Amino acid sequence: MATKVHMEALSPTMEEGRLVKWTKKEGDAVKSGETLAEVETDKAVMELVARADGQLLKVVVPEGTTVPVGNVVAWIGKAGEKVDGAGSGSQTAGTGSQESGAGAAKPAPAAAPARAPAPAAAAPTPAPVAAQADPTRVKASPLARRIAKESGVDLKLVQGSGPGGRVVKRDVEGGAAQTRVGSTPAPSSRLPTPGVPYEDVPLTQIRRTIAKRLAASLGPVPHFFLTTEIDMERAAEAREALNKQLGEEGGKISFNDIIIKAVALALVQHRACNAWFQDDHIRYWNEVHIGMAVAIDDGLITPVIRNADVKSLRQIGGEARELAGRARNRRLKPEEYTGSTFSISNLGMFDIEHFTAVINPPEAGIIAVGSITPQAVPDGDRIVSRRRMRVTMSCDHRVIDGATGAKFLQTLKQMLENPLAMLL
Repeated sequence: MATKVHMEALSPTMEEGRLVKWTKKEGDAVKSGETLAEVETDKAVMELVARADGQLLKVVVPEGTTVPVGNVVAWIGKAGEKVDGAGSGSQTAGTGSQESGAGAAKPAPAAAPARAPAPAAAAPTPAPVAAQADPTRVKASPLARRIAKESGVDLKLVQGSGPGGRVVKRDVEGGAAQTRVGSTPAPSSRLPTPGVPYEDVPLTQIRRTIAKRLAASLGPVPHFFLTTEIDMERAAEAREALNKQLGEEGGKISFNDIIIKAVALALVQHRACNAWFQDDHIRYWNEVHIGMAVAIDDGLITPVIRNADVKSLRQIGGEARELAGRARNRRLKPEEYTGSTFSISNLGMFDIEHFTAVINPPEAGIIAVGSITPQAVPDGDRIVSRRRMRVTMSCDHRVIDGATGAKFLQTLKQMLENPLAMLL
């Protein structure tokens, strides 16, 4: 009897997934554990694997379709075996495929610019340009097609700059980094179409999740904010000395690594801030797992540095670089971006001096880190230049009181202003 392939919950918070790419085609032999398709979840692009041996008899859901968890996306069985709605090896997916148990799969609307409104219309409604349903229909030069095929670029995601919007060689080469199959280029990175007033871009899975999480945080969670300014001169000197000692091949220690370590150690002393708010209780953690906000093309994700309080700066730095790299490639595993007990959002590298961050429930706090800038400060009878940094802590008032958060920041400030305090 044929086996149904369901859209699985590939992450703890996943409710639906967008089927990015079928890695197996109808008629292909498959073994249990082999990858059938790439699925975009709310956090990453992950693999949907076969749960049975046999032949991929039918693909129910086409690429680019968003499917609720639990829906049928394909069938696996013996060669020649019949499945509901179509014979084995059938290439007919779409409307008919829904009759074979797929449920109401929702095709994701194609990102297409709207035509300019007619001048005579009083209240024009822009009509969307018809979406290309198949890469073979995309206007592209033969050379561009060949390069796209060799480099794994989806031509449907490439903005053509040739005559009539034709995709040419330079478009494929220039957009390869952002148009790999499994990724969606950020709207701001695409060139606007002349004469088109706006472009409607469907929400990706990660952007949907960000919207839900923000609504779940800013609405129900009573935020309050505490800001302090920290002298980073000694931390900067310690970082320079450590990096000199590590050399070129030892990996560099960043300010972010130092901040992660200091925050983790401060949380050990202030357990009340290392907590989750639950419906009917507060969970105080004995372990410290730091969520590190990483900006990606389509939003934000927080890889987790686990047990950061007992790791060396070198370990934290290496792990942070590896996790950030895989986060930007959407290749994190669920266990690598869930379970943080406290988070850090650092925008200092973007020359942002001060901001407030939104708490990531169920965590009770997050700190927003600004840039390190030289400032004139009094030193006895003279004025000297010192590197300083502003840090703002967002607190869930259901868990953390003002004095509790202030004491935590006081400890964090002491550690960063005197890095030797981290050894105590």
